[in-house]
Amino acid sequence: MSEDESSPGVTASEELETKNAENLAKKFRLIAGEEIHLTKKPSTFAFVGMYGLAILVFVVHFLFARVDELQSENLFIDIALSIMGFSELFSFTVVMLAITWLNRLLNTSTSGRWVSLFLLLVSFSPLIIQIDKVAEKVTFFMDEPIGGIFNFDYNYLIFGIIYSSVFALMTFYYQNSFHYAITSDAVIFEHSFLLTRSHRRILFDRISEVIVERTPVGTVFGYATVSILTDSGVGIVDESMGAAGAVNMPGSAEGADENVAEKTKRSLFRSMIGILTYQRTIRTVRPDPKHCFYSIRNWEKCKMLLNEMHKKHSQSNLLSDLKDTISSANQE
Repeated sequence: MSEDESSPGVTASEELETKNAENLAKKFRLIAGEEIHLTKKPSTFAFVGMYGLAILVFVVHFLFARVDELQSENLFIDIALSIMGFSELFSFTVVMLAITWLNRLLNTSTSGRWVSLFLLLVSFSPLIIQIDKVAEKVTFFMDEPIGGIFNFDYNYLIFGIIYSSVFALMTFYYQNSFHYAITSDAVIFEHSFLLTRSHRRILFDRISEVIVERTPVGTVFGYATVSILTDSGVGIVDESMGAAGAVNMPGSAEGADENVAEKTKRSLFRSMIGILTYQRTIRTVRPDPKHCFYSIRNWEKCKMLLNEMHKKHSQSNLLSDLKDTISSANQE
């Protein structure tokens, strides 16, 4: 028998399981003697908002591609279409920048930096191509004209298909870049996306609380987010509530010659501004795909295993086992 042949009694499925176990051990950087009890990845439906954003990018491109053909009996829609047709490049950039700002304002766990950068690229692409053409026409008399890099016009329909497809593929890659594991010694969160790498290892005795959060969509499709809180503050973030603003407005300083009525009006004005711009900071739990079991299926099994492993490795349980051992030794 050659060295490449399998040893007797070892099936192909067993070899595949062994190889997968070795790959997982390497990926999660397991220590000697550590075993994996459970592995999880986010559900596809967890990132449905980002796939919806890809569709929105295509819809915006499609509308600007057919702005001259669209007609409506609604006055406001007609005005909006007229503005879009008057300056397509400027209007398109404004609309896409508004979408980028709103997506960033939501500040959800899935609206990362790469999403904002991609939307900014989509927003300014028509202007970049147009500026390049203008620069080429202005400097045509020079020996080496400036511009001329893009020898094509910005076709909204074609670029809409390209950008939406690329964004959908990037989202699929992004959702598969998270991998979670519960081992015999710790909880491991692994993330690898583009040039970023993240690896977090939390020991069971450091866990202070396990929280399960289910959204309406998660309830329908059968997934939930299991967050782990530790005594070091992992999983808790500071969130500002309300709009920030300055109570002392320009020119609001009290003058020496002001009467009581003017001072009262100014005081009421300041109180109103203070109420409108009041801001407070609260500590809350915000699920982050890098540091929690984000939108996983069969979350009940994950939660139960976490509770069992935490109980097994907690100091109170160890003390209880030690007490039972001492009691048994004394009875003997």
